[in-house]
Amino acid sequence: MMVTVRLFAIFRERAGRDTVELDLADGATVADALEELSTRPELAEILERMPVRMAVNRDYADEATILAPGDELALVPPVSGGAGGAEDVHARVSAEPLSLDAISRSVARPGAGAIVSFQGTTREVTRLEYEAYSEMAQERIAAILRDCVSNHGLEAAAAEHRIGDVPLGEPSVVVAVSAAHRGEAFAGAREAIDRIKAEAPIWKREVSAGPEGEQGRWVQGTPPPASMPENGER
Repeated sequence: MMVTVRLFAIFRERAGRDTVELDLADGATVADALEELSTRPELAEILERMPVRMAVNRDYADEATILAPGDELALVPPVSGGAGGAEDVHARVSAEPLSLDAISRSVARPGAGAIVSFQGTTREVTRLEYEAYSEMAQERIAAILRDCVSNHGLEAAAAEHRIGDVPLGEPSVVVAVSAAHRGEAFAGAREAIDRIKAEAPIWKREVSAGPEGEQGRWVQGTPPPASMPENGER
């Protein structure tokens, strides 16, 4: 069977394209797909030294997962990083500039005695270039926020992540949560940003101006967790 694997960040850059086609036997697994990818000259060296995960149909999969024709596969390098109902969370991945004020207003609720917000901004470099598996990243962020609402008794939680170029001093990610008391709000906001940085398939490239023009490098990240929390457990 033929399957298509989407490539992102340094893998896309090394391969010179954003997808590769694999011809696999019926009943092939994620491990088989990874083994086949490791035979590609443009990917072999980096796959040997970099831990990766495979996503199948926008969810992280283990190596024993059996593939089927039509599955959407993605090779995920290290990332740079539910009791709540749908109305209690907001998640967005967008190329548009982010507004901390707007995201904070979105979590205001009658029962909220505290709103805690966070924004991560570009520093020390000319700009950051963010790339994401956008559909999966947005779904993962929403799932993280639902966990945070459940784990900390939050009133609401919201997060947005920017992709594309983010100039010096501008926010690349914003998070806001509301709760009855400040302790729960601080804890919920901390869990949200820490998990977004660890689990959402988003990568960044630092671009700096130098004597020979602009130079860029992909920021080394951490592999996504081997398993994801379920039912609000960590």
